[in-house]
Amino acid sequence: MALASIHARLLLSASFLRPRLSSSSFSLTSPLAFFPLRFPRASFCCSVSDDLSATTATTVPPATAPPQGKETEEEEKEGGKDPVREAAEALDIRVGKVLKAWRHPEADSLYVEEVDLGEPEPRTICSGLVNYVPLELLQDSKVVVLANLKPRNMRGIKSNGMLMAASDEAHENVELLVPPEGAVPGERIWFGSEDEKDKQSDAATPNQVQKKKIWESVQPNLKTTESCVAVLGSLPMRTSAGKVISKSLKNARIS
Repeated sequence: MALASIHARLLLSASFLRPRLSSSSFSLTSPLAFFPLRFPRASFCCSVSDDLSATTATTVPPATAPPQGKETEEEEKEGGKDPVREAAEALDIRVGKVLKAWRHPEADSLYVEEVDLGEPEPRTICSGLVNYVPLELLQDSKVVVLANLKPRNMRGIKSNGMLMAASDEAHENVELLVPPEGAVPGERIWFGSEDEKDKQSDAATPNQVQKKKIWESVQPNLKTTESCVAVLGSLPMRTSAGKVISKSLKNARIS
């Protein structure tokens, strides 16, 4: 009788606990069981994806798109001229013709030349070439002149320009630069290709050349090539008639 009573109570307890255990088991082990009811399959796979694509297309800019105007500024910067070349374009280098040359009366190492630069009057220029260039070779010769230097008083004679020449490393051999046949006195010389003649900027004033040390920044980059062509870096020195050369000095510096 006692055993029957205990067995009946156990059955009652089991029947009472089974729904609670089942409900508890369902809620603890399957917390996402109701997820499909809130987010239907069609909504999760299509609508959300479509909305995301639309949002990306309409509100997120491409990662590689540059800000307005930035690309142009960078291209202009990349396409800008080299500072040395820009400085060289500020120099007024011209074709000249020596009309008359003589020894300086007060300086044994100097010549005095009257040079036609296409101006109303010839320029007077003093050159330290006595030890390198025979006087007779100067007479009536075509030369290259740096024309926008400040005038200098050289032993009582004001020199208004500089004849440009090539020299070897030891400065034992010096040759005047030679314009090509047909070059016209007064023509401004440039560096680069034939079609860059009309792209030259205005020459600096003598005061600007001195103050900004333009010649000092350009001169170390001037030289002659293996074929004796005068160059700035790799850019040939040109006139309308052709390239400027040294007669025989290769890989020489120019000053």
